[in-house]
Amino acid sequence: MIANTMTVPGARLHYEVRGQGPLIAMVGSPMDATAFAPLADLLANDHTVLTTDPRGINRSPLDDMESESTPRLRADDLARLITHVDAGPAVVLGSSGGAMTVLALAETRPDLVRLAIAHEPPLVDLLEDRAELLEGTEEMIAIHATGDTLGAWRLFMKQANIDMPEPVLQSVFGGDREPQALADERRWFAHEMRATVGHRIDPDRLRAANVLVGIGEDSAGELCDRASRALAEILGNEPAMFPGGHTGMAEEPARFAERLREVLSAHG
Repeated sequence: MIANTMTVPGARLHYEVRGQGPLIAMVGSPMDATAFAPLADLLANDHTVLTTDPRGINRSPLDDMESESTPRLRADDLARLITHVDAGPAVVLGSSGGAMTVLALAETRPDLVRLAIAHEPPLVDLLEDRAELLEGTEEMIAIHATGDTLGAWRLFMKQANIDMPEPVLQSVFGGDREPQALADERRWFAHEMRATVGHRIDPDRLRAANVLVGIGEDSAGELCDRASRALAEILGNEPAMFPGGHTGMAEEPARFAERLREVLSAHG
């Protein structure tokens, strides 16, 4: 694995390249490259795999850490990285907020995308209860700004319809935590979440691109499951099911890699 830094407008992006072969770029938001490392290692046997810390997260500092992050801005970062690596066009896999980045890239730079896999994008704009969900998003951002981290995450999980028992919530988001994890979390709530969940797609441009929606097998009934199915219906294709839930690529990398290879084989 080769790690490096690339300067882009307003930021310095940490990125990692593994393996050789057709290019796969994997992105999250706010997840950094570390979350994709086990999956990237498995795919690097026969692919060039590009991962990155999104702008403002972990090892990708901003000139102004209070600036906003949007899917289109992160898509521009990803386009610059793909161009810099010079192994594209790429299969681009985005998870959660990273799926919004991938959708924005498919709209704006389809020439760089061989296949865009949007795994569980939180496309609130496609849902009938979007006004209530956007209001809830503003509430959790405000709660987090007061310093009530657990309260913000409780509302987040409730709105996402993710069942996280209180002891688990306490163990994951309570107590002593690494300063970097706290900084990335603040960045997500204060400067990424609003623009990410409020992002609006261009259906015509996405239909013209090669876009596939991915859904976790264990995500039934969750907000991102609903949004993903709504997107697949708009695009007129069937979603691809992947192992695990919303973060299946990190929780079950071996099974996820196997399924991803099947999907890539089926889509040329």
